[in-house]
Amino acid sequence: MRRVSIVNVKPGMKAGRPVRNGNGQVLLNTGVILNDRYIARLRSLGIPSLYIDDGFLPDIQVDDVIPEEIRIKAVKQVKNLLKAHAKSLGDNVKESEKVYSTISEIIDQLLNNHNLMVELVDIRSMDDYVFAHSVNVCVLALMTGISLGYERPKLFHLGMGSLLHDIGKVLVPKEILNKPGPLTEEEYNIVKKHPEYGLQILSKNPQVSSLSRMVVYQHHERYCGTGYPQGLKDSEIHEFAQITGMVDMYDALTVDRVYRKAFPPHEAYEMIAGAGDYLFPYHIIEPFLSNIAAYPAGTVVELSSREIAVVMRTTKGLPLSPRVRLLYDKAARPVTTLIELELSDYRNVVISRVLDELESLAGDQAMTNRTQFVNPD
Repeated sequence: MRRVSIVNVKPGMKAGRPVRNGNGQVLLNTGVILNDRYIARLRSLGIPSLYIDDGFLPDIQVDDVIPEEIRIKAVKQVKNLLKAHAKSLGDNVKESEKVYSTISEIIDQLLNNHNLMVELVDIRSMDDYVFAHSVNVCVLALMTGISLGYERPKLFHLGMGSLLHDIGKVLVPKEILNKPGPLTEEEYNIVKKHPEYGLQILSKNPQVSSLSRMVVYQHHERYCGTGYPQGLKDSEIHEFAQITGMVDMYDALTVDRVYRKAFPPHEAYEMIAGAGDYLFPYHIIEPFLSNIAAYPAGTVVELSSREIAVVMRTTKGLPLSPRVRLLYDKAARPVTTLIELELSDYRNVVISRVLDELESLAGDQAMTNRTQFVNPD
C-alpha cells in the first residue's frame, strides 16, 4: 500500500484506506475498485491523493499513531471551534471541555504507543485542510513533548495551543487563504495577522491557559529573529511555540496544497534537519525527527549498492535506516526470494534516492507480473 497522487490514480486501482471529510463521513471506502466516475468525483472534492492497495507486497501496512475514531473526533471539534464566531467563542465552555477531553485521549494513546513512528499522511479534502492540519500539528507537537520528557500538565498546555494555533485564520478572508497562486505583499500581510487574531479570540476563553495562548501568538516566530508578529529570537520564544512552529512547517510541507504538490517525506525531513539553530533550536529538532519515518513504509528506494528495495518499517530512533525488502538486484534483475535488510546493520549500505511515483508504480507492476514473494509470517 502506498500514497499515490490523484493525477496518477487510474481506473482499476483499489483503495487501501478510507477517505473521509471533516465530518468523518466516508467519501471512499477501503477495497473500492476505482473507475473514471469515482476518480473524477474525488478530484472535484479536492482530494489530493489516495492510499492504493495494488496487491503488491500485501503485508505492508501503514498505520496511524492514533486511532482513526479519535482523529475524526478531534477534526470535528476543531472544525466547530474554528467556525464559531469569535465573539461567542469565550462563552463556548462546553466545546472547550470537549477539546480538553480529546487532547487527553490523544496523550494517552501516544504514551501507550510510544514506539510508533509517523508514516501515514492523513488525507483530507482541500476544504478540510485547516482542520486536519490542526490535529496533525497537535499530534506531532505532543509526540515531540513526550520525547522531551514533558509531564502531563505541560503536554496539556502544548496540546491545546498547538491544536488551536491557526484559530486566528477564521478572521482572514477565505479568498486569501484559499488563493491558488502566490499572495501579493498586501495579502501576505493580512495572513500574517492571524497569530494576533488568535490571541484576541482566545483571550475571551477562560478555558485556554496563558501558555496555550502564547503558543498561538508566537508559533510563527523563528529562532533567528526573522519570524512574526514580534520578530523575537532564541530564548525570547517560548519552547512550546517553537515546537508548534516546527511541526506546523513539517506538516505543511508534506501535504498537497492548491498551489503546490507535497514534498516527499524525506525531503521535508531534510529541510527540518537543516533548520537547526537557525529557524528552530536544534534541541527540539532531534527529538521531533526521532518520531518521523523519513522513508515511510511502501516507499521504493535505490540503495547505494544499486539494488532497488521497498521500505517495510522504520524502528524508533533510526529514521534514516529502515528495514527494506529487496526487489531488484544491482543488475536490475527481479529478486525472487525473500531478502530483507535492516539498514542499521549495514554501515556501507544507505538509501541513495527515492524512486518517484511513476517509477514506483511501474516497478510494482513489473514485480507483480514476474515474481511472487512468500509471506514472511
